[in-house]
Amino acid sequence: MSRAGFAALLAALLLAACTSLPPPAADSPTSTAALDPALRERLLQIDPEQVSDEQVRQVLARGPTPRIVNLHGGIFPVHLVMESFSRFLVDMGYPEARLRHPGHGRLSHSPYESSLEIAGLLAWYYEQDGLMPMMVGHSQGGIQLVKVLYLLAGQGPAEIAVWNPLTGQAEPRTQIVDPYSGRPRPVVGLKIRYAAVVGSGGAALLLPNQWEMVGRLQAIPDSVGSFDGFALQVDLIAWDVPGSQAGYRPLGTAQVRNVRLPDSSSHVMVAALAPLASDPAVRAWINAYRPGRPPGPPPPTEVPLENLVFAAEVWHGLKKHWVLEAQHALRTPRAAAP
Repeated sequence: MSRAGFAALLAALLLAACTSLPPPAADSPTSTAALDPALRERLLQIDPEQVSDEQVRQVLARGPTPRIVNLHGGIFPVHLVMESFSRFLVDMGYPEARLRHPGHGRLSHSPYESSLEIAGLLAWYYEQDGLMPMMVGHSQGGIQLVKVLYLLAGQGPAEIAVWNPLTGQAEPRTQIVDPYSGRPRPVVGLKIRYAAVVGSGGAALLLPNQWEMVGRLQAIPDSVGSFDGFALQVDLIAWDVPGSQAGYRPLGTAQVRNVRLPDSSSHVMVAALAPLASDPAVRAWINAYRPGRPPGPPPPTEVPLENLVFAAEVWHGLKKHWVLEAQHALRTPRAAAP
């Protein structure tokens, strides 16, 4: 991206920040008991690898929807990039209420927040919703994401307090009641279904709050089922050029995938995806995208396409694991409420 293009996009993000998103629609139901039988059957028949726009809006968004916890980078005003990312998800059909923090309404978390609080927050969401959240991190936010994965995997304090987002405080307990078994279980040991990071590493690892991740960032623990690591072809901020890094790898059972993005993407703006959802033809291209298959040529459009591949890849991953989490919730009996 040219300097002029970068400046124009940053100005657009700042302008967008001055106007809030429209009032969020009603939250997606997390209780599966009262779900319409016809809707339930349609949801169970969705192929996680091939999710259409109609299925997103008419089926998935009306059923059990896990929260997405976004983590932005650390330099002001890069949080606006993750706000653009959230706007993209909403315009693609993801329920906005499942993106917003239920306490103060923000759309992403700072990498300077306590990783212990974020780990405790994930446990609170799972207990309340019966759905395991998904996570996406950009730049230093991706480092923080992996740090949280280590905490959930038990490579940190032996006990982590449950964090209540409504009160903004830790609760006096380190266990939740599992919504499926009805039994207590600790925060440590929870496993989320999907996480993705983009442009993470490099200079941010020199910051004191991230020193502990030096040498550990690209080794992914078993506290996540599926992990996508996105890297730019050349990223001087993340110290990443072809051949410079081995890429992300699993420490055990996590399914880890490394994706190199086109050199048209820039480190700061790679997650600024909102403009892509404004063009119906571009939305259709993104929804039809399948990782590992040669994509067709992008449609003619005036919308900037620098970040098109990242948008299609991460949206496919989120849709896929949204389906898997919703289908798991429908097929697995829950314990009676205490």
